[in-house]
Amino acid sequence: MNSKNSPLPPPTRSATTGYRKGDETRVRILNVALSAFGNSGFAAVTTRQIAEEAGINLPALNYYFGNKEGLYLACAHEILARYREGMDDVGQTAFASLQGPPDPAGARAQLKLLLTALARFLLTSASAQNRLFVQRELADPGPAFEILYAGLWRPGIELVAKLIIAASGEKLTTAQARVRAVLMIAGLTGFQSGAAIISRTIGEAASLTMVIEALEAQVDALA
Repeated sequence: MNSKNSPLPPPTRSATTGYRKGDETRVRILNVALSAFGNSGFAAVTTRQIAEEAGINLPALNYYFGNKEGLYLACAHEILARYREGMDDVGQTAFASLQGPPDPAGARAQLKLLLTALARFLLTSASAQNRLFVQRELADPGPAFEILYAGLWRPGIELVAKLIIAASGEKLTTAQARVRAVLMIAGLTGFQSGAAIISRTIGEAASLTMVIEALEAQVDALA
């Protein structure tokens, strides 16, 4: 979102990374790095390993990202950028809806739209590389964790919590709304990361439509 008051500030792409939109080499390096860091962690991965898997030489990797830490942090910013591409429009609309007079019904509608967009993004669009990297940072937080927290998790939770408060007619406290926001978002990420367990437990019947219906039921219960 572009407003300085927005709860979803845009991720940054450093001008020092040699980034050019549509640069296939840079994207290829990032995808390899996201998988490598996600699977093995920062300390266990070398830039030489990533360069070889990406099919480039080490100087080329250094040209784009400077060093291993630069590449690692660029991975976090890339996740934010991909999230922004998928969620920014609906996030802006939801945030704007909170600036007017209190409207519980409108807030519930916006919350449904936001959670539906998030469900579609996480369950159909987010890549395995992104998921691995995020899971690694959650399990063993590093500098990338702070980037993801500041640019993604905290503002996302705050936006959902504000919508929950508005949807409830301001019956819930901020703390109560944050707990519900975390549970709603965590439920979606659980579906994303636990796909193998869910498919065996629930089966193919657990469609995206059913997930969205369950989320909408949670939102309706706020009335």
